[in-house]
Amino acid sequence: MIAPSSPSGTLGSAGPDGGPSRPVPERRARGPRGAAAPLATGAAVAAAVVYVGLVDPNRPGHFLVCPLLALTGLACPGCGGLRATHDLVHLDLAGAWSMNPLWVLVAPLLVGLWSVWLVRAWQGRSGPSLPPAVAWTGLVLLVAFGVLRNVPGLVEWLGPVPS
Repeated sequence: MIAPSSPSGTLGSAGPDGGPSRPVPERRARGPRGAAAPLATGAAVAAAVVYVGLVDPNRPGHFLVCPLLALTGLACPGCGGLRATHDLVHLDLAGAWSMNPLWVLVAPLLVGLWSVWLVRAWQGRSGPSLPPAVAWTGLVLLVAFGVLRNVPGLVEWLGPVPS
């Protein structure tokens, strides 16, 4: 007996009692084929980090200027991120912190999440999923950091140090 087509347009199979069958778990590729997405992402990010490490963002003309900073004089949450990445590549933690302390804290977390994604994909499992509360908390922290780094009394601690 052929079951009616599903909403996706594919034919389903009937269960032993004639009703719909249970879904078959999706098989994921293991090893390098299963980890193609995290490996490609890692390679692209590594190439970008190597470029930022080799080309000093403190020298004018190599990178674009932040449009918010250029138009308003206000530092966005990402301002100083390239200079902080350059300093991190050169193991200058104090210099990176003076450029963008939030990036210094978030970058290792992103590397950790990417590592979990890579390991799970290599094992043929789905990537990590974070609860929506984590995304909302991150957004609130990003906005708060963007506001606080422009408060005159906090600029020297949270704002990017002018080069």
